Amino acid sequence: MDVHVRLDGQRDLSGQIYRQLRTAIHGGLLRPGDPLPPTRVLARRLSVARNTVGVAYERLVAEGYADSKVGSGTFVRTTGLSTPEAAPATDTAGLGLRPRALWAGLSPWASPETTGSTTADHDFRVGLPDARLFPYDAWRPLISRELRLSAAGAVGYGDPAGHAGLRAALARHIGLSRGVRTSPDDILVTTSTQQALDLIGRVLLEPGDRVAVEEPGYPPARLTFLAQGAEVTGIPVDAEGLLVDAIPPDTRAVYVTPAHQFPLGMPMSLRRRTALLRWARRHGAAVIEDDYDSEFRFGGRPVETLQSLDRNGHVIYVGSFSKVMLPSLRVGFLVAPAPLRTALRTAKYTADWHTAVPTQAALARFVDDGLLARHIRRMQHTYATRHQTITRVLTDHFADLAQLVPSAAGLHVTAFARGHLADPDALADRAGRARASGVAVYTLTEVAANRSARPGFVFGYGSISAPDIEPGLHRVLGPPKDH
Repeated sequence: MDVHVRLDGQRDLSGQIYRQLRTAIHGGLLRPGDPLPPTRVLARRLSVARNTVGVAYERLVAEGYADSKVGSGTFVRTTGLSTPEAAPATDTAGLGLRPRALWAGLSPWASPETTGSTTADHDFRVGLPDARLFPYDAWRPLISRELRLSAAGAVGYGDPAGHAGLRAALARHIGLSRGVRTSPDDILVTTSTQQALDLIGRVLLEPGDRVAVEEPGYPPARLTFLAQGAEVTGIPVDAEGLLVDAIPPDTRAVYVTPAHQFPLGMPMSLRRRTALLRWARRHGAAVIEDDYDSEFRFGGRPVETLQSLDRNGHVIYVGSFSKVMLPSLRVGFLVAPAPLRTALRTAKYTADWHTAVPTQAALARFVDDGLLARHIRRMQHTYATRHQTITRVLTDHFADLAQLVPSAAGLHVTAFARGHLADPDALADRAGRARASGVAVYTLTEVAANRSARPGFVFGYGSISAPDIEPGLHRVLGPPKDH
């Protein structure tokens, strides 16, 4: 790695080089064993005599910062150095730039998907698929092939709308599996659901426009719209989903999770879905449908998407591969009505031009070769077993402490607290003690946008094996009532 050295004037050049290299060593930028640039190379770069650099190096060696090895070069000393000092922070508190006022109250969501111990004995974090069961052996040759094509110069910048093969594969996949009425031209590939929401907001919303979200609901969606200057209004949900009659008439867009409400888990009833579409048509509003983990269903009839019921072009359908494959792939998509296509593609271009082309191309093959469908079938069986286990244990042993919210899909279940755990402080204390005992678990208020949500737990079962579920629940909720 090149070392940046800046010379000021023509005085004490060796001393300037010495002091800057010493500072880099003290600050940990140059680590024990790292090579210093050859004296000839650094002298040429700085336009000084080679001897000038040599004097600086000799001083570093003499003072114990470096070792010189004949024929090999000069290296940062591996022993005897003090602990690197942290570089002092620049104090700019009273200077320069300020964010827009709306950012003062916003901060990243401490998502249970990314927080908590990844080495917990019992991992009930929300929204995580089981990465251990991903078909890496099938995926590896697909991505390797695309990387070889990139290395050969066969791939340049991509289409902002996404890889043509992937858009065609997606149109077939969601058409067959979810009944979404679409063509490849309707699809825009994104890096995530979060980016899809951001692009939709850029295209549809003016600062001050009202966006309705479910309450309790998904915090990152609320955060995205707040960051764009929207007026975000929480709309209550009940056993049938969003209360459509509670949506303010001046609402420009409504964000919903109808197949598996986040975080409670119930589907939106057909009656409510029909009412929401009527409301959107009457008010000229957009409905943003997040179908985030609907591939995994364990009972009952499949829930029709709002997009498949929409006949007036008001629904924007959003999905991703974070739950069905791996979050680290960073591939999502949206399906938009035709009038929004050009604007959304332009918004994607201005955001990051396009999603990684090799990943898109490999994913297209993964879908077309039937590997995605095979993986979903396998995981559906695995998750169904875990869903059955967690619901059985909560119902049979802990009904006095946990009221299970009926759910037949997804990767988590929610249970409202009962008895003494209905007190928020008691619930928080129980969650804290469970974490201390090696259980990654979260309360409803920790995963919902509405911090006054009814006390309860949200139990993810995507990354916990079935045998670990029952003992993990016992650690959270205590000895079962029949002991």
